[in-house]
Amino acid sequence: MSAVDTAALILRLTLGAVVLAHGINHAWGDGKLAGTAGWFASIGLRPEKLHAVLATATEIAAGLLLIVGLLTPFAAAAVVSTMTVALITAHLRHGFFIFRPGQGWEYTAVLAAMALATATLGPGRWSVDHLVDIDTDGMTALAITAVLGVGSAALLLAAYWRPAPRENP
Repeated sequence: MSAVDTAALILRLTLGAVVLAHGINHAWGDGKLAGTAGWFASIGLRPEKLHAVLATATEIAAGLLLIVGLLTPFAAAAVVSTMTVALITAHLRHGFFIFRPGQGWEYTAVLAAMALATATLGPGRWSVDHLVDIDTDGMTALAITAVLGVGSAALLLAAYWRPAPRENP
């Protein structure tokens, strides 16, 4: 196995495990789906129950697909999309650092960048994509991931994000 294959495996497994755990936490963490829906309502995503279910399913599916290395550009696009929505709706206004009150956007940006890098690098030899001969050129995979990820996030935000108006200080 080459260094590139090893790097692809490390990226895929790390990103997939983190995103999978995040989705599982949405469904079965302390607040469960109801808590996730309440949080989505608080940041202006309507209908909140639908978005809680869809975001949870997307993160679980994307995490699993990344772990096994199947349809890698599409799984990476799902990560870019969910992280872009989270960055804009919940984290951007709190600054860069995640440890700031309200949690900044550094975490979501790093996961989105990891997803773009994973798609560009490809899934590597230790993947289902390689096993079944799904081969997407690096720049094509990057384009698929970026366009689908950012495009679907933009469509979702335009259609469903209705944040409360901010009060002037």
